[in-house]
Amino acid sequence: MKTTSIQITIGIDLGDKKHAICVLDSRNEIIEERSITNDIESLRRLSKKHPGALIVFEVGTHSPWTDRAFRSWGHEVIIANPRKVRAIYQNDRKCDRRDAMMLAKLANFDRAMLYPVQHQSEQAQRDILRIKMRDSLVRRRVDLISTVRCTLKSMGVTTKCVNTNYFARHLRRDLAGKHDDLLELLKPILDSITELTHQIQTLDSDIQQLAAERYPETGRLSQITGVGVITSLTFLLVVGDPERFLSPRDIGAYLGLVPKRDQSGDLDKEMRISKAGHSYLRQLLVGSAQYILGPFGPDCDLRARGLELIARGGKRAKKKAVVATARKLSVVMLTLLREKTDYDACRNKRETKAVPA
Repeated sequence: MKTTSIQITIGIDLGDKKHAICVLDSRNEIIEERSITNDIESLRRLSKKHPGALIVFEVGTHSPWTDRAFRSWGHEVIIANPRKVRAIYQNDRKCDRRDAMMLAKLANFDRAMLYPVQHQSEQAQRDILRIKMRDSLVRRRVDLISTVRCTLKSMGVTTKCVNTNYFARHLRRDLAGKHDDLLELLKPILDSITELTHQIQTLDSDIQQLAAERYPETGRLSQITGVGVITSLTFLLVVGDPERFLSPRDIGAYLGLVPKRDQSGDLDKEMRISKAGHSYLRQLLVGSAQYILGPFGPDCDLRARGLELIARGGKRAKKKAVVATARKLSVVMLTLLREKTDYDACRNKRETKAVPA
C-alpha cells in the first residue's frame, strides 16, 4: 500500500552517483530512509510513490534539472542555500543520510531557515552557459599569455603590452628574425592563444546576437557607460524577474555587495561585504565600477558619488568606493528594468541645481 502523500516531506541529499533520501510524515517521523541512483527514472519512481510530496534539497550541480523534473510532476520544491544552513554543514556527525533528514525536518519546522533560492529557467541556464564558457576561455588565454611573458622575461626579452586579441600575432612578428629559436619553442602556446582568441571572438558574436534577438532589454542597460553586453546580459539572466525584489535596494544584498554584520550590545563591528550570490556578476559589476571611477570614466552621478567617498579618505577608501559604486550601479540597473525607462546619467546633478538656494 502506497503512503499517502498529502503531508509527506522528502529531504534529498544530491550526489553524483546516488541520492540519500529521507521521507517524513505529518508528525515529523521518519517513514523511509534509503539511497537511489542519480537518474531521471529513479526520481520518477520516487515521485510516483509519493505524489504531491514536498521535496527539499540543497543547491548544487544537479539541483537545476532535478528541480525542473519534480516541478513538472506536480511537486512543490524547496531549494536550500547550503551556505546558510549551519545545522547541516557544521554537524559533528555529518553524512548524506543525516543531511537528507535535516533538510526534511527543517522544511517541516520553518522553511525560512533554509533560505530558499530560485533556479533560472532552462533557457536562461543555457544562455548564461555561453557567457561562462567565454569567461573560462578568457581566463585560460590570460594564463597562457602570462606564461609566455614570464618565459621571455627570464630570457632577457621584453614584450609589448598590446591588446590580448593581437598578442600572438604581434609577438610572432617581433620575434621573427631576431629570436627564431624562442619563436619555435613558444609555437605550441602561441597557436593555442590564437585558437582561443578565435573561439572567444566567435562567442562574442554569438552573445551579441543573442542579446539583440532574445534580450532587447540589454540595450537599455548598456546605455550606462562602463556596462557592456556581457555585463547587461549576465545581469538580466541572473536577476530574472525584477519585480521579485520588494525594493531595488535589495539587489545589493542579493549579489553580496553589502557588508556582513556582527553586532552585540554596544559592539558593532565594521566588516567586509558578504560576497553572497552570483560571484561572476559581482565581478562584472565591480569591473564596471572601476571603469566609472577611473581616468576615462564619464561625468555622471555614479562617478560623482564614488569620488566623494574617495575624497573622505580613510582605510581602504578607494576599495570601499568601488564596492559602493558597484552596489549603486546594480540598483540603477534594476530600477531601469522595473520602470522600463532610459538611463539618465546626471539626474541628481540637475535636480540639485533646480533646488533654489
